[in-house]
Amino acid sequence: MRPRHTAHRGTVGPGVSTTDHVPDDVPVDVPVEPDLPRSVLGLQRMSPRDQLRAGRLPHRLVQLFIGLTIFGLSMAMLIRAGLGMIPWDVFHYGVATHVPLSFGTIAIIVALFVLLLWIPLREMPGLGTVANAIWVGVSADIGLALFSEPEPLVLQILMMVAGIVLNAFATAMYIGAQLGPGPRDGLMTGLAHRTRFSVRAIRTCIEIAVVAVGWLLGGVVGVGTVIFALSIGPLTQAFLPPLVVKVNPPTA
Repeated sequence: MRPRHTAHRGTVGPGVSTTDHVPDDVPVDVPVEPDLPRSVLGLQRMSPRDQLRAGRLPHRLVQLFIGLTIFGLSMAMLIRAGLGMIPWDVFHYGVATHVPLSFGTIAIIVALFVLLLWIPLREMPGLGTVANAIWVGVSADIGLALFSEPEPLVLQILMMVAGIVLNAFATAMYIGAQLGPGPRDGLMTGLAHRTRFSVRAIRTCIEIAVVAVGWLLGGVVGVGTVIFALSIGPLTQAFLPPLVVKVNPPTA
């Protein structure tokens, strides 16, 4: 059993403080500000096994998969809007332009590779982690098949804004299901737990790297990329409280 994390000073996503405790199983964008503690949110520190034994599992599974589906669809909306992609999607899209695989397939492959990096960090994926790695890519491909590129700029802007807001809502849904963090979130928190760097610093470095490589490969960086980076934390924080499913972790 690895030691629990005590505290990080800094931020966890844009506008989110980490002056409170950030446990191992909490995704990067979970708000843990002093005025909104985990006890108020209802988020629990749980092992992957306890996540499945904490009650209300059917409700949580439905919420998880609805959230992951909306997450993938929102990724597709931002791609079709053409004004800039989510940081990791810049990389996914750039790779997809050079290989005979769909965007969603590339996203799945990258997510599974990131999960392999959890092994030396001794992170334990939950059911939601594995579902995130696979189903988001599937949903993104479905969205790319459903959505077309809007022609007038105003429709591009509306699609971009809708994609960002839906992505934050979807993030809050899968976090609130309390079935494990996403693969990339777990990598960032795992590195933070085992280095002297904050989650914010590690997240910034990783996302700058994937954006730079993705852009060189042909991914689209634009105003949407910047707006997403600045707004996803506050938006997720706003959506999260009513979406946290109250559970009762087993005591033994």
